[in-house]
Amino acid sequence: MRKIYKCIVLFLICSLFLMCNLKGDKETTKESILKGTVSILVDETLMPIIEEQVLVFESTYDAKIKLIPKSEKEVVVSLFKDQSGIAILSRDLTPKEYKIFEQKKITPKITKFATDAIAFISNKSDNDTLVDLKEVTDFIQGKQNSKIKGLVFDNPNSSTVRYMNSLAGVQSIPEKGVYSFKTNDEVIKFVSENKGMIGIVGLNWLTEPMPAMKKYIEKVNVVSVKSLKGKEFFAPTQNNIAEGKYPLARDLYIINGQGYSGLGMGFASFVAGDIGQRIILKSGLLPIRVPGRKINVVK
Repeated sequence: MRKIYKCIVLFLICSLFLMCNLKGDKETTKESILKGTVSILVDETLMPIIEEQVLVFESTYDAKIKLIPKSEKEVVVSLFKDQSGIAILSRDLTPKEYKIFEQKKITPKITKFATDAIAFISNKSDNDTLVDLKEVTDFIQGKQNSKIKGLVFDNPNSSTVRYMNSLAGVQSIPEKGVYSFKTNDEVIKFVSENKGMIGIVGLNWLTEPMPAMKKYIEKVNVVSVKSLKGKEFFAPTQNNIAEGKYPLARDLYIINGQGYSGLGMGFASFVAGDIGQRIILKSGLLPIRVPGRKINVVK
């Protein structure tokens, strides 16, 4: 009888110990605005600048962020299939997309954090480093009078394709003279190896390249662009974007549809805060709020 009593007591002690451990593990893995693990869907054209933000964020806080790069269309589809409650896009949600969140009784938090640009690139051997945007839209519309020989996109479902189609007023890009791959890296590599092509990429792939891509970027020119109604050509520099001179600028957004105060809110605040905005400024893109500088005057 005494043995049975001891066994019962020992069992209860072990159970209590196990429950305390499970509770401790649950508390240590609980997500907050600056702690835990979360997945974020990212427009593939924006990956370099977001990877840098995540690197600094993770080194500062006890957090782990998994980035899931996809084309813009795939990001939006995945967002509403609850694969992730957070997405980073080069556009705001449409009224139809807002209604989907309303049906889920979630008010998405939208954070505009930078202004990026779509950049045109050409082979280094090509003499012409200027392009009239009207000629590009004529080519996309299938007009024969365009001087463009060929356009190179990253992905038929990408934000760059959607942007250029909207600009040209068409539903889809023409099949003739258009090349498409999967990533911006592939576009840069193709243009660096083929004359006469104009590649269309996100600017941050040129300002923040991976080490393996630097040799290809050295073989391309960043082309200056004349707007549809303008007379001058402007390069996609930080200053030209800030002054509204470069015609292919676009705002970047963090769409947080978690529905609670989680790591998505903390990351968005970080990117829109002082450190995050300094990272954007250093990258060559335009921050929403230019960080202040302290100047010490020494007599």
